[in-house]
Amino acid sequence: MDFELPEELRLLKEQLRRFVDTEIIPIERDAYEGDMLKADVRQRLEARVKELGLWMFSVPQEYGGQGLGLLARTIIYEEMGRTIAIPYRKPNIFGPEPNGALYEASDYIKEKFLWPVLRGEKRMCFMQTEPDAGSDPGGMRTTAVRDGNHYVINGYKRFITNAGIAQIGQLLAATDRSKGSRGGISAFMVDMDTPGLKLVRQQQTMMDDRPWEVAFDDVRVPIENRIGEEGDGFKFGQRYLVRGRMRHGARACGASERCLELAVPYAKQRVIFGKPLSERQAIQWMLVDSWMELESARLMLYRTAWRFDQGHDVRYEHYMCKVRCDEMAFRIVDRCMQIFGGMGFTTDLPIEKFWRDQRSLVTTEGAPETMRMALSRHVLRLYN
Repeated sequence: MDFELPEELRLLKEQLRRFVDTEIIPIERDAYEGDMLKADVRQRLEARVKELGLWMFSVPQEYGGQGLGLLARTIIYEEMGRTIAIPYRKPNIFGPEPNGALYEASDYIKEKFLWPVLRGEKRMCFMQTEPDAGSDPGGMRTTAVRDGNHYVINGYKRFITNAGIAQIGQLLAATDRSKGSRGGISAFMVDMDTPGLKLVRQQQTMMDDRPWEVAFDDVRVPIENRIGEEGDGFKFGQRYLVRGRMRHGARACGASERCLELAVPYAKQRVIFGKPLSERQAIQWMLVDSWMELESARLMLYRTAWRFDQGHDVRYEHYMCKVRCDEMAFRIVDRCMQIFGGMGFTTDLPIEKFWRDQRSLVTTEGAPETMRMALSRHVLRLYN
């Protein structure tokens, strides 16, 4: 068993570490304009990404990308997770990352939707979550009813990231509510300016995120816009979330490491009651527990990504990565905030931003209770 990264991935990790440390972290508090990267900052960082050969790193080579495997992508997400400069749920600096289902879609969908996204001509959002169907997509109430050569869509979506800046959306809707997630949900590509589609309101969260609520009132979508067969939507949606949940885990490891990088030197130089914090057992145990959790979570994450690249089914492993890494990161960030005391709450340090973001990431793209419920079924079968 070899637990070391291959040389090319070690070099990639070192390259990303230098990029983040020297070019991104120094500007992370001045990189925003509202909840988006400043235009000049984005242009400069995107140009550097292209120089580094990482533009569209997750896009298959036949579509103009780098075609990197999940382990390589995980390393990139982890290193980028060490900075608060890159908004997690906004367009990143590495170029478009379309849902993988589009690469398997019809030529018509590729020509009309996929290629414009890859060329940077259009942006795309993903519309699944609803007021009564977040962690339980089988309870989806947005319906798509066949009417000749069209589907008529009615319903309501919530927490839709980037809906306000997207020209096209990937929509999941129920084509047979009696089947739920077992063949009752279909996927469609939708132009965001289609009559009947309305951006209702933008919500402000405790993070920088401002997701949208989107209403569908007799929205007519051509049958050609359906991705795959009717009833395949849940499968496509879950495939999108596998990548997202591994990204969660990687980002959590990066954020945890950055907070430890800040907390350990501070504990050594902060003196209280005549001794540095680092000589107080209470602080030592907080740091040690954090380091042990991070090391074990990273091993789980890398192993899962490696198994995926080898063609193994990682359905349950990626559930574990999402739960373990996100919960771990919130604990570590919280401990580091406590070590800094009042300074940890200020915007002089990135810890408060990591804390707010990480609390939201524990819940999104699969609440831990839902993940544990799915994992419990597997455990009960495994040890039967």
